[in-house]
Amino acid sequence: MIDGIGIQDAQRSFSNATANQQLDKNAFTQLLVTQLQNQDPMSPQSNEELAAQLAQFSSLEQMELVNENLVGMARLQQGNALMDQLTGASGLVGQRVGYLDPVSGEMAQGAVDSARVQNGEIFLGIDGIDVPLARVAEVLGEVGDGDEIVGEDEGEGEGSGESF
Repeated sequence: MIDGIGIQDAQRSFSNATANQQLDKNAFTQLLVTQLQNQDPMSPQSNEELAAQLAQFSSLEQMELVNENLVGMARLQQGNALMDQLTGASGLVGQRVGYLDPVSGEMAQGAVDSARVQNGEIFLGIDGIDVPLARVAEVLGEVGDGDEIVGEDEGEGEGSGESF
């Protein structure tokens, strides 16, 4: 079974990653400032060492920007995947499908009336029941294809005005 894709997951991971990165960046800056304040005046830090630390700090900032861009791309990709699922689900509107009933757990059939997104998951409206798209097992065809019952007076020779 495939779980729904949610933008909330990406936002949570982004906020967690951002909180950790801010802590690392702040800790690095605090360490650098403390080191400069408490260095031995008789033996100060060399310019090369200070330049190396500043380069590390710059590298950390660049990695933060790359990470923010990657998280943004992941959010966009999740949104696109959700829209792809919704587009596919909308193609099922007007179709009869077989699905695993979310309440009873048994196989059932019904006509798809609608498709919608709720909490990052696609649901189909099937005969008044909201069914997750992941529970659909088969597509049986368009509603009306062979499903009608032909009445006795439809299509029979009686009353058609034809004579042989």
